[in-house]
Order: sequence, then C-alpha cells, then structure tokens
Amino acid sequence: MIKTDAVLAVQGLSVRRGEQLAVEQVSFQLARETDTALVGPNGAGKSSLVSALLGLLPRAAGTVQILGHELGPAGELPRSVRAQIAYLPQTLALQGRFPLTVGEFVGFGFDPPGLGLAWLGCRRRSEAVHYALKRTGCQDLAERRLSELSGGQIKRVLLAFCVVRPRQLLVLDEAQAGLDAPSSEQFQELLLELRRQEGWTVLQVSHDLEMVRRSCDLVLCLNRRLRCSGAPDHALSPARLAELYGPNVVPYRHHHAGVPGHG
Repeated sequence: MIKTDAVLAVQGLSVRRGEQLAVEQVSFQLARETDTALVGPNGAGKSSLVSALLGLLPRAAGTVQILGHELGPAGELPRSVRAQIAYLPQTLALQGRFPLTVGEFVGFGFDPPGLGLAWLGCRRRSEAVHYALKRTGCQDLAERRLSELSGGQIKRVLLAFCVVRPRQLLVLDEAQAGLDAPSSEQFQELLLELRRQEGWTVLQVSHDLEMVRRSCDLVLCLNRRLRCSGAPDHALSPARLAELYGPNVVPYRHHHAGVPGHG
C-alpha cells in the first residue's frame, strides 16, 4: 500500500532495455528526509531504474508517484512537481561543450521548468545563485568556466545547482564517481550537511558500501529484481552481499580498482 506522505512511491516497476527486462517488478517507497542507497552489481539495472523514475526511460509496467503525482507514460509531471526534483549524474556532459560559467550554470537550476531564459534578469535569481555558491563553497568559482574545473569542484557546483531553489527529492547516479578518497569524503560530508539543512529526500546509486553503512537510512539491493531492502546492517550483511554480488566479490569504493562498475 502506498503511503500518502511518501516522497517517492514505486509499485511493480519493470523497465526494458531492448528486448530484455533490465528491471522487473520493483516496489519501494521513500519517506521524507531520508537517505536511501541503491546498490547492486554490474548490469543490475540501477541506472535503468533511475532513468525510469526521472521519466527518461519508458516503463514496461508499474507506477511511479512523486510527491503524490503519478508519473505519466512519457515522464509527464506538473511543472511544480518537476521543480522539486534535482538530479546529479556521474559526469556533467555539458562542461566541455558549452562555454558556461559556474554562475550561469547554477542559475539555470533556479529557473522554473519550461521558462528557459525568461528569468535571466531577475534580482531574486542572482541572489539565489550567490547564496547557493556560498553554501557549497563555490563562491570563488562563479566566473570560472565549467571546463576549467576539477572533478571535485564540478561535484560541488552540481550541489549548488540543487541548492539554488528549494527541492524535495534529490537523485544521484554514482555522483561520486571519479573522485579520489579525500574528495569523495568531502562531497559526502557536504551532501549530508545540505540534506539535513534543506530537508531533502535522497536516492543515491553507490558502490561505496562503507559510505552507505555510515550515511544512509535505507538500502535497496537490486539485481534486476529487488533482492532485499532494509537498514544498512541488515541489507549489507555478509550473507546478503554474497547473495547479491556472488561469494567471491567484495565491493568497496567505486574509484578503487577491481570494484564492480555501475549498472
């Protein structure tokens, strides 16, 4: 049964990649202001699941409700609901292609969906961008081009993009990929601080199980189907991990050699 106060409610979700079911009959709910990790081996369907939740991939079956509104067949949501969702990808594909400055990029996160450049001259917008950059320690980067930034700086700028206007749901698809250990720790600490301050509900795909143990409230173990879910101590027990990844695979951090990649 779907709880009416759930930020995200997924029921019987199946997703196809070509002729194959990448995700099959997955159901879960996210309570407000919780941090949920989605874990699983290569090809488990994690990225397919996230894409379907965002309306980027069609659903073969099932329903998705975000803030009480059902996601349409082609990813339709009211603008007011879409504005409450932020997405942090593994990489920022635009950074090498478009000559945007950090301030310009973060400003796009303030714009209501569908209005495009209509808000460019808004004083409130400029104040929001300044505030978001300051909150994430990016104020000195405002005039820098995205293509000039390091991986750690890009991740902080993405968080600024999320902070620039109120959000309720934050979805991260291996957002810490490519970071070294210190940068990854700094990113996670900033994310945790902002989540508490902003009241975000977070769903994050991760291979860093030690981070998941320390930071997350709920773990979803996916390998095409949802194999188990629960608190980290339960979902990441040795028996559960062996069942999910196989007895000879011990995943740890996503940036270490020998760790399963994203699925």
